[in-house]
Amino acid sequence: MRKVFLIFAIICLMLFSGCGSKGQANEQNTVKKENVDDSPQSIQAAPKKVEPTESLVTVSAIGDVLIHSQLFKDARTGSESYNFKPMFATVKPLLSKSDLAIANQESIIGGTELGISSYPLFNSPFEVADALKDAGIDIVSTANNHSLDKGEKGILNAIQHYEQIGLPYVGSFKNEADANTWRIQQVNGVKIGFLSYTYGTNGIPVPKNKPYLVNLIDEEKMKRDLDTLNGQVDVTIVNMHWGEEYQSFPSDAQKQWAQLLVDHGADIIIGHHPHVLQPIEWLEGKNGNKSIVVYSLGNFLSGQKGDGKDIGGIFSIDVIKRTDANGTTLTLKNPRLLPTYVTKNKNHHYYVELLDRIDKNAYEKVMKHMHQWLETKEVTNSIQ
Repeated sequence: MRKVFLIFAIICLMLFSGCGSKGQANEQNTVKKENVDDSPQSIQAAPKKVEPTESLVTVSAIGDVLIHSQLFKDARTGSESYNFKPMFATVKPLLSKSDLAIANQESIIGGTELGISSYPLFNSPFEVADALKDAGIDIVSTANNHSLDKGEKGILNAIQHYEQIGLPYVGSFKNEADANTWRIQQVNGVKIGFLSYTYGTNGIPVPKNKPYLVNLIDEEKMKRDLDTLNGQVDVTIVNMHWGEEYQSFPSDAQKQWAQLLVDHGADIIIGHHPHVLQPIEWLEGKNGNKSIVVYSLGNFLSGQKGDGKDIGGIFSIDVIKRTDANGTTLTLKNPRLLPTYVTKNKNHHYYVELLDRIDKNAYEKVMKHMHQWLETKEVTNSIQ
């Protein structure tokens, strides 16, 4: 009996000790929970630090490439072969240095099949495009008053060659699908879109059932194009074939069109057609955005002489895209013009030379004329 009592006592002692331990553990758990800080600050993740990024693109543009008879005769190397590369040799290092370079190919490059010709109905050899690409040109604007000089066939021939050599074009198109394909290039992380329009085609009507052949200046179309393209790119560049020939200052119509383009988000506007240089100017859009317009870049390579028709230039501007914690901004910085001149060497071969090497007085006059409306060297716009 004493043995049974002893076993019973031991069991009770063990149970009592176990209950005491569990109670102590619960008390400790309760204390720990009461010491935990449940405030929102203690459970929020630390904000991620946004590392600023910055991309720089130097954009350059040249004016009219208009191949008169004296130029294609000089470039001829055979009955149906030409070489225009020597005409660009001096400026090639400058164009190639830019991250992106644009040219206005004014005379259609329909090739020898259509007969090479000069004013008033131009048709140039394919080799003009070859020389432009070799010199560093990355895209050509093809909407101008000579676009239809050789009809639809001229445009199709030119496009076929551009595609063959891998030189992008904008302004005239082979079909609706081509016209509805936005011209966008990404350079150093910056997306750049291109548009091109002309005031007309020298009285040659654009076929009503094929409006895609040439982009005409049309207010509603340009608004739609800009509003759509701007949503896909960081920078929009518009080439405009406009104005009055041989006038050193823009017309009222040029200024009105330029303002409309800026109001709808064009960042850089490059003007062509007057065949002489017209000044550079900053414009402010209706939303406070600031853009730059070169009203005319004159002739870069042509057979025209005198009264400034043989003077052109390489326009350049730096585009800086910066992204940080505050969003993304686009800065247009340091617009500048390097004047050029069409001349001949001692063997009477045509080529483009820097104007300051030919005539320093003319160079100074051109620089003063082109920069007279530039009050600042840079502007910054928010693009997000």
